[in-house]
Amino acid sequence: MNALSRFAADKTRSAGYGILVVAVILLGVIPLLMESLYSLHILVMVFFYVIAALSLRAIVISGQFPLGHAAFMGVGAYASGMAAKWLHLPPELTIPGAAVFTMIIGVMVAVSFSRLRALYYAMGSLFLGVAIIQILNAGGTWTGGYSGFSGITPMFGNSKVSWYYAALGLMILSAAALYRFEFSRIGTNMKAISQSHLVAESVGINEAKYRILAVAIGSFFVGLAGAGYAHYMGTIATSSYNFMATMWLFMYVLVGGVNNFFGPIVGSFILILIPEYFRSLKTYSPFISAGILFLFVYLMPGGFAGLIQAAVARVKSWRRERARDVAAD
Repeated sequence: MNALSRFAADKTRSAGYGILVVAVILLGVIPLLMESLYSLHILVMVFFYVIAALSLRAIVISGQFPLGHAAFMGVGAYASGMAAKWLHLPPELTIPGAAVFTMIIGVMVAVSFSRLRALYYAMGSLFLGVAIIQILNAGGTWTGGYSGFSGITPMFGNSKVSWYYAALGLMILSAAALYRFEFSRIGTNMKAISQSHLVAESVGINEAKYRILAVAIGSFFVGLAGAGYAHYMGTIATSSYNFMATMWLFMYVLVGGVNNFFGPIVGSFILILIPEYFRSLKTYSPFISAGILFLFVYLMPGGFAGLIQAAVARVKSWRRERARDVAAD
């Protein structure tokens, strides 16, 4: 009976991987089927925001809630954009360089905030995010002030198809790396800290070290997303990385499902694509987004990914019962 149950579970897991592979293949052939360049443009934006949302989750699983996270996306965007525009460095160098630079800034902040907990950490990160935006606004010619600047070196020119595949590939690689990270021993220890830091410390888990590591990982990937997004758009401004931008990242995680790794991916697609579909009702788009948020928070607290997970659990339960019936016969 146990063997049959394991077989059923393996079949269900294989089906899940199969669905994921099919989804990636479908995303891969979309440019061949879609004539609208604007639709490709929206999907490229989704891919970059998926990376940013997943980077936020990498920090959240350690029990930290960085309310200034989008500002670090801005750090990556400005670092890469300024290096390309003013130092004339190629995007192939500035994009990963900006991700590393953002990670270094994130680690410095994490070390400074390592003794702050819960609400105090959240408020500290919020004030830091505001400070980063103000510093960028006061940067004069270098940062373009409140208006930002344009003329950032493109990587693929104006080719939407090339950018689509580049952003898709970057999203897949980032998701794979963050998935590996979350389900490693390190990720498990971080989740233990978020559940109870006292219990975690009692079994020898260094809380400060893991919190700093979580911020380092999250900062690297949000900086990567910001840098790639800046070169894709060709222009940047601080208004794209303010507190509301952070709130949108949290909503992507929340709507998709905060307890599921794939939640931020699902949430990003839902909250960007659905309002975009109703863009003709631009006046009502905030209400549409608010309605979607209400639907998931109150009616599906586990998020959309949680709904799928519950459906999969029911299938597993049904297969186990079927396996028992077969064994009984």
